[in-house]
This record gives sequence, C-alpha cells and structure tokens, in this order.
Amino acid sequence: MKLCRFGPAGGERPGLIDADGRIRDLSPHVADIGPDAIGPDGLARLAAIDPATLPLVEGEPRFGPCVAGTRHFVAIGLNYADHAAESNLPIPAEPVVFNKWVGCIQGPNDPVTIPRDSTKTDWEVELGVVIGRRASYVEEADALDHVAGYCVVNDVSERHWQTERGMTWDKGKGFPTFGPIGPWLVTADEVGDPQALSMWLEVNGQRLQDGNTRTMIFTVARIVAYCSQFMTLEPGDVITTGTPPGVGLGQKPEPWYLKPGDRVELGIEKLGRQGQDFVAWSRPG
Repeated sequence: MKLCRFGPAGGERPGLIDADGRIRDLSPHVADIGPDAIGPDGLARLAAIDPATLPLVEGEPRFGPCVAGTRHFVAIGLNYADHAAESNLPIPAEPVVFNKWVGCIQGPNDPVTIPRDSTKTDWEVELGVVIGRRASYVEEADALDHVAGYCVVNDVSERHWQTERGMTWDKGKGFPTFGPIGPWLVTADEVGDPQALSMWLEVNGQRLQDGNTRTMIFTVARIVAYCSQFMTLEPGDVITTGTPPGVGLGQKPEPWYLKPGDRVELGIEKLGRQGQDFVAWSRPG
C-alpha cells in the first residue's frame, strides 16, 4: 500500500494511493496515518479495504508528512563509503547516529527556509524507514519485522552549524522545514528488499546525486537493530539512513550550496518523488 496524508498543514487527512495514482480518502476507516494505523494489525485492516469503495479525492491537494505522531527522527551519517570520502571522513566502524528535531518535519513539497545568515545549506536524498512495531534490543535478523514501510527524505543540512559550531551535528540538521518526508509511506511488503532501491536528486534540473541503497555501509536491518540497543523505537518513528555522494559539500573544484530561488527535486525507486523551493528566511510576523 501507498499511504499518505493530504490537506492543509495541521489539517491533514489520511489517504491511500490507488492503482491509478489517485488519492482515496481513508477518513471513514482511520483517524490518521499514525502509530495506531501502521502497526501490524492496523496495516492488515487497511489492506483489507477495497480502494474502489473509498471516496475519491478531487484536485491536487497538498501532501503532508506521510506519517503523524513521530516521536524520534533519527538520522544516520556517512552511511555510503563514497559519501564519507567526499566529506574527507573515514568509513565508520559503527553507524554514526544523530537527531533531526521532530519539529523540522514537513510535507514533501513544502518550501524549505534557508536559515538566517546561512551560506552552507545543503541537500541529501535519503531512504526513510518508518517504524511500525516497538523495537527494543532487537536482533538484526528480526529487525525488518518492526518496519511498517519506507519513504523519501531530504535530509536538508546546514554545514556551518553541523561542522563548525562545536561538532554537534544535530545543530545543523534540525532547522525548521529541514525534514521533508513523503509523499507516501510505502508499506514494507510492497517495497521488498530495501537494499535494492535507486535514488536521485537534482538542483535546478541538474542531476547531482545518483545512487542505490545497495551501496549502504550499514543495512536497514543493521541500523534498526543497532539503534534499538540504546533507545526504544516506537511506531511512527522515522530513521533516515544516509546519502550517496553528490552533496553540495562534496562538489568539485569547490563546494557550493543552496540559495533562495533554487529548486531541489529528488526521488527513490518505488517510493515516489518530492520537490522543494528554497526561500530566504524572514522574521515571523
């Protein structure tokens, strides 16, 4: 299944993408695409519904974040060897874990605000893993049983705050609007092997990232199992699993970064695509 949330920010409704790519309204059956809906029992109930019986959503409504109720937005750094090389950093012996604040989560096509005075705002196409069943001290062999599905994530990053302000990566990763997720949550059964998905990203129409999840250093199963050793992953939590090479930081002969007016588009095989216009910061109110 492809599950989505559609409508204005703060007023999203649950939806399902039918075989013809149209949004069907799931409101008669579920309150939201959140922790209760994406557990094994909830997904089984949704899978039993005939999409043709659901109301068809007219027009082209906004897509919201593809899952609600996220408590943890966990991120993995340097998870592609060639990206570690372009960052001039060694291949890690264990997953590099940091946080993106849940407050940065937004719809997949909503504008992204470049932080005030930023000159190093960067892009990263990543595979997002949505947890469907609580995971604590999970073995790697069982880890994928705790995954509800997958989604596209743009791990937007401000490199100055990430690497030049005390080496606490979280500070450069969680600015407001820095977490576009969606357009859909595609259930694990429909995705199949998460280590065989092509992925891409373009800036202003120029292809800059072109990779595949098969080149991850640490697989999805390894990441879920690893994180579950020191935190409890809850239904609705999202793990974004690292990016292939081609980010602004790694451009040659010198890095280049996003500016107001730039357009970023990205996608992952089976999971859809998203796109953001990057806009200048302005004082609220």
